[in-house]
Amino acid sequence: MSYRKIEKPYKTILKWHNIKMLVFDFDGVLTDGRIIYDSSGSESKNFDAHDGMGFLILRQTDLISVVITGRNSNVVQRRCEDLGINYVFQGVHNKLERISQLLEELKLSFENVLYMGDDWNDIPVMFKAALSVCPADAEPEIKSLVDHVTKHDGGRGAARECIEYVLTHKGMYEQAVVAYINTIS
Repeated sequence: MSYRKIEKPYKTILKWHNIKMLVFDFDGVLTDGRIIYDSSGSESKNFDAHDGMGFLILRQTDLISVVITGRNSNVVQRRCEDLGINYVFQGVHNKLERISQLLEELKLSFENVLYMGDDWNDIPVMFKAALSVCPADAEPEIKSLVDHVTKHDGGRGAARECIEYVLTHKGMYEQAVVAYINTIS
């Protein structure tokens, strides 16, 4: 199989203090990519508790969390509510257009965005975002086009690793963990 090689766009030097929004694709990032239907047609997905803890820690900061997915699923909505995701967009065909609209509403720009995805439908936003990330098990072509590849696979801690990566580089990780611990003690 051959395809036209897509070139990574030129990006300016990342300024960590500019990152204000973390946007995540769902299937393949917050899950292992499998979509399971039982005989009654009900959908199920597997989630990693470590990713969940990453979002609980992220909630202790002023960073905005977003999930965007091309599919519609009650399971996605439930998981995002459990994690306290700020914005959830489902059934989105054009992710770049929807994220652009959100940025305009919030008076932000793509220099404020980290985007984590795993496949071709994520590339348009990844190329615009200040920082693009994918899980270790993303397709090789995708991994060659992003700024950072996690050590963990999608649905197996990749989202938490990404969150910790950002919070550490912004100098916020320890403070966010302490704030989280204070909410449970």
